[in-house]
Formats: sequence, C-alpha cells, structure tokens
Amino acid sequence: MSDMLVALYRLPEQQSGLRKLEESSIVIRRAIAPEKQLVLDWVRSHFSQAWVDECEVAFARQPVSCYIAVEHGTMIGFACYEVTCRNFFGPTGVNQDARGKGVGTALLLACMHAMKADGYGYAIIGSAGPVDFYARTLGAVKIENSTPGIYEGMLRAD
Repeated sequence: MSDMLVALYRLPEQQSGLRKLEESSIVIRRAIAPEKQLVLDWVRSHFSQAWVDECEVAFARQPVSCYIAVEHGTMIGFACYEVTCRNFFGPTGVNQDARGKGVGTALLLACMHAMKADGYGYAIIGSAGPVDFYARTLGAVKIENSTPGIYEGMLRAD
C-alpha cells in the first residue's frame, strides 16, 4: 500500500461533523494519560498488537497524540498521529458496529487539525488502506514509490 500526502492548509472544517455526532451522544476528544490502559486494552481487543504498540507511543507525548470516540461512556474508536514517524497519521480504527456514522472521518479530521496546529503544512498517511476515502475526504494524493515505506524490514510476529 502506498503512502498518501495531505495538504493541511486545505482541510475541511470539522465542527459540523462533530455537532452531528454529539447529537447522537458520540464525543470525539483527545485521550488523557489516566485512560492509557483502557485505550490500549480496547485497541488490543479490536485490532492488532502492532497498533497497541503504536498507540502506546501516543501516550508518551504531551499532549497525547491519540483521539478517541466515546459513546455513552464506552470507547468506539481511536486515531493516533506521530507515533511511528513524525508527521505520520495512524493507526486508526472504529468498532464494527459504529462504522458508517462518520466516526472515522471525525477522528481523522481531529488528528489532521491537531497536526496543522502543531505547525505542519502537510501530513503523511502511511500505508494508506482506504485510498479513495482519504482522497475524497482530504484531497490526499498517493506518494509514488512509497511502498513498502517506513515499515520496510520491520520485525513481524509469525
């Protein structure tokens, strides 16, 4: 999968999407340090150990570089940035039952706006999965010859 480049100075606004989610009792917010173990356990139960490891790095940063989606006090999604490489977005994931509600888009935009506020002009989505989604939502473009990218030679569990 190729990496993708996002122009942070052309981001869509995020407020209307956040308001719609809040009307459905879904809140998107930055995780805080006392939530670390709960967030890591949730990521572990829904996704991979590699994503848990990346997410853990987000909690070593101040402020924490992980946003979470919470519905009625229960976590339903997460998104991290600047965990494997500076200026990179991901990993991100949403509970199967919560998909299609705009949660993933809201988490993505929260991270992108945070990266813009940190002073970046561009962000990189590493090994982008849903390429069409990122292109449509952010205007992201594929970075040619970016495979296997930063994950080349990475140790993997058998």
